[in-house]
Amino acid sequence: MGELDHSAAALHRPAVALNSALAPAAVALQEDPAARRSLAPTASRRHRILRRRAAAAPSPPLHSVVAGVLSSNGGRSVAASSGPVPALLPPPFRIRGKNQSDRLQTRAATEPASPMATDADEAPLLSEEPLRPGSCSRELELREFRDRYVFRSLDGGGAFAVARADGSLRTLSPEEAASGSDCKVSRIYGVAGMIRMLAGSYVLIITSRKDAGSYQASTVYHVNSMKFLCCNEAIKHLTSEEKRDEAYFMSLLRIAETTCGLYYSYDRDLTLNLQRASKLVAGRVHKPLWKQADPRFVWNRNLLEELIETKLDEFITPLIQGSFQTEKFTLKDGPVRITLFSRRCNRRLGTRMWRRGANLEGATANFVETEQLVEYEGLTSSFIQVRGSIPLLWEQIVDLSYKPRPSIIEHEEMTKVVQRHFHDLSQRYGDTLVIDLTDKQGDEGNLSNAFAAEMEKFPDIRYVHFAFHHICGGGNFDNLQALYDEIKEAIQKQGYFHMNSKGEILLDQNGVVRSNCIDCLDRTNVTQSFLARKSLDSQLQRMGVLSSAESISQSDSINDKFKKLWVEHGDELSLEYAGSYALKGDLVRYGRQTLPGLIKDGMSALSRII
Repeated sequence: MGELDHSAAALHRPAVALNSALAPAAVALQEDPAARRSLAPTASRRHRILRRRAAAAPSPPLHSVVAGVLSSNGGRSVAASSGPVPALLPPPFRIRGKNQSDRLQTRAATEPASPMATDADEAPLLSEEPLRPGSCSRELELREFRDRYVFRSLDGGGAFAVARADGSLRTLSPEEAASGSDCKVSRIYGVAGMIRMLAGSYVLIITSRKDAGSYQASTVYHVNSMKFLCCNEAIKHLTSEEKRDEAYFMSLLRIAETTCGLYYSYDRDLTLNLQRASKLVAGRVHKPLWKQADPRFVWNRNLLEELIETKLDEFITPLIQGSFQTEKFTLKDGPVRITLFSRRCNRRLGTRMWRRGANLEGATANFVETEQLVEYEGLTSSFIQVRGSIPLLWEQIVDLSYKPRPSIIEHEEMTKVVQRHFHDLSQRYGDTLVIDLTDKQGDEGNLSNAFAAEMEKFPDIRYVHFAFHHICGGGNFDNLQALYDEIKEAIQKQGYFHMNSKGEILLDQNGVVRSNCIDCLDRTNVTQSFLARKSLDSQLQRMGVLSSAESISQSDSINDKFKKLWVEHGDELSLEYAGSYALKGDLVRYGRQTLPGLIKDGMSALSRII
């Protein structure tokens, strides 16, 4: 990620809008059958109203429109949208079935989709190795007929067909799946789900992937490209206005195809960090992956509904949006592997500026769980941190200024929102240490002061304010030591997770540090990397790799690899939320600001405005 130039970042900018793009389907529509039934006939009328109103108001960019549409909070969020278009645009799709919020991992080179063949007389033989329980099919064949798409597992033996007319699904026997020759055949690497719109359904498939590394002995793949297959022959029966609406919604799906930062595994649930996974019963690994997964971190959660209803478990591939980086080095003649794995939550999705603060349930924008995993000679250790927008009801109306003013939304449930947020954190992670990195001056100071005032109502939660820009002004990264000295005792008390080669738990992490700035990107990433380096020293000392007086910072080569992990991690998360590279990358990589870094930061800051 760090090797990409700014032109590459520009290519990601439209796709970032979906963030976890299609993950949070319109919950309100799921809960209101009448609304679902009336969606198609009213969409055109509502869209015309949208266009008339949007003409009189400053409109957000297309990618923000997509985020506002597809990251619904069930109509309960006060600050659901900062702009006129996301608030007015009707959800473009329907979800059939029950609310699935109650339902619900090697090749070194990129593997492109196989060239289309014109003769399918000789279908590939099925793999002799059977599909392991709880795994997804990793070798899939797509057969495109005039009237249907056929998806055939080459390692599991299952198959299903999707009608091109209306998107209806049906399972197939091995004989039915292999029959027929008048079709195009290609290799695909996963089915990410289905979405239903005005004219029919669209099936999202993974057309190319890249080996990103391994997590607990399972290969993790990065999604390089995706494609929607159209099952919308009913479009010919739509009115001209509805056809224009359908074309518009399809343009949003084209953006979804280029969503960045998606990862998956065929045989391991990636949504659970190591500590949580180790506490669950062993039998869960025999369940389908979608049943093992934490719904908060499944990017395509709402796209899987129809596949689940049809019981196509071996084809259901949960995707995670975030970052996955791994590095190896040698210490005392032993190999050490460090993995940095971030998982973005889908409960309050949207892009920078257009999605801020919390909703009434206490879910915050840009909430990310980051796990630093260390492996050495059978020992494994995990350190968890989280980040998320300030958990108040607030917004930032986009205008032509460089830094639009944040404004707090007055609401009687403000304190309850904060309480719900931290109750959820305590239930999942234990004691929470809050680090607020915002400024105390100006508009940002007003928001910071309001946050501090709310935190005074919760004496059991430790809140620490650290004026990052003031204390670390001039790019002096080492001044973060002052913050660490203040919270060192609490950090050591929380600890980290540690287990041996037999899977026996030696230590538990008993709490979590929650960091935030305004965007939860640049200042947050620098601070989290500093705390992660302190934890890494402690983890390696516990493993016997380092003595109590040694640190990875004493080895330039190892320290550089660690910094590289965090720089690329920060870039990837920033691309997903803001559409640009992270700022202050020099502070992580060099501990100071450089001239090339200042120029890069300036370009990134400018791209965030554009």
